[in-house]
Parts: sequence; C-alpha cells; structure tokens
Amino acid sequence: MKKGYVYIMTNYNRTTFYTGVTNNLGKRVEEHRRGIGSVFTRKYNLNILVYYEELPSMYSAIVREKQIKNWHRDWKLNADKIQHS
Repeated sequence: MKKGYVYIMTNYNRTTFYTGVTNNLGKRVEEHRRGIGSVFTRKYNLNILVYYEELPSMYSAIVREKQIKNWHRDWKLNADKIQHS
C-alpha cells in the first residue's frame, strides 16, 4: 500500500491555510510553490509548508485531512511548532 501525507500550507503572514493530501510530499509542495495544480494556493500565495504527517495509506491520510480541517485557527497557527513524524 502506498503511503500518504497530509499537509498544511500557508502564506508569509499566516492569514490563510490550505490542508491537502498527497502521495509525494516533496513534489506537491514544489508544485504549490510554482503555482501549479491549485487555484486556491496560487490565489492566496500559499507557499510555506508549516505542517505534515506521514500516514500508512492514502485512505488514512484523507481521514486525517478531514480531522485537521476541523482544527481551530489557533491550532493551525501553531502547527509549525509541532514535531513532524
């Protein structure tokens, strides 16, 4: 089974957040930084990775994404202070 990643991108001022899933974190973050693949991240200049988790499958990454999307803003603001797995 292929691993999955859930991640949070933001902009320099931490005003907007984007939570996504992928099976190739490095490639996906680079796509966001180049403005490829997500109109939302391009529109709000979300090019800073502040949080990610590696999960055993894409299914578990999608489940975790849904949980993270329910996080309060303060938790997301502090996400870059959390140790990554």
